[in-house]
Amino acid sequence: MSKMVSVQRQAMVPERDAGKSPILECIGLGIDFGGLTAVDEINLTIGRTEIAGLIGPNGAGKTTVFNLLTKVYQPTRGTILLNGIDTHGMSTVQVNQAGIARTFQNIRLFSALSVEDNVKIGLHNQLPYSMWEGVFRLPRYWKREKEAHEKAMELLSIFDMQDMAKYRAGSLPYGAQRRLEIVRALATNPGILLLDEPAAGMNPSETAELMYNIRKIRDMFHIAIMLIEHDMNLVMGICEGICVLNYGKVIAKGAPAEIQANPAVIEAYLGKKKEA
Repeated sequence: MSKMVSVQRQAMVPERDAGKSPILECIGLGIDFGGLTAVDEINLTIGRTEIAGLIGPNGAGKTTVFNLLTKVYQPTRGTILLNGIDTHGMSTVQVNQAGIARTFQNIRLFSALSVEDNVKIGLHNQLPYSMWEGVFRLPRYWKREKEAHEKAMELLSIFDMQDMAKYRAGSLPYGAQRRLEIVRALATNPGILLLDEPAAGMNPSETAELMYNIRKIRDMFHIAIMLIEHDMNLVMGICEGICVLNYGKVIAKGAPAEIQANPAVIEAYLGKKKEA
């Protein structure tokens, strides 16, 4: 695990990313719903190959931040720079094409489709053919379909799921569905992968395997990964930089050891000690 070093705007990134522009920057990011502030003044910098954590108590605003990054919500204020490009005005589809992919708290697969077809859906931006080429099964259609099959099988092999390619996605065990959702996100060729509670519902053995695979994905694809997670063993064991939210605001940022010892973080999770 690379140590964290200071870069521009008083941000911290892994030492190996220090000489490169960040993959993601949030500057003063915030959103209001009906006059109520959900998140405010979120400042984040993610290195190009960083594994980062976004943590906090329930209702702290973590998933709201993910929804802002992926344009499910449009920010009320602030700036999101993805690979140095301002994403203001981009749609969910456009920001995905620009390099952000995500998974969700609740699994969102196409349950009736095969495992392979779910991955192919993620490839649709990279292996295009025209409507007429598809309707009349012209040569480019078959070429793209062959390429999509090969790429899907390659991605499934990351999780040793290639033998499940023809299974119906909804028939897979819970842990396998979680892995398939990650594979489908990777198929969009992201620069940063957002994982929303990837270990939810997993047993300790599956969680340990997930930690291994997150590192494997980072190393294979040279991308950044940011995760929301309540399993602190996973967060502290894999994340290089951690941002802690409470009531929609950042209360701490730093390496795992710093976060574990931070009084504001301890209070947010455990509550303030009553004076004797």
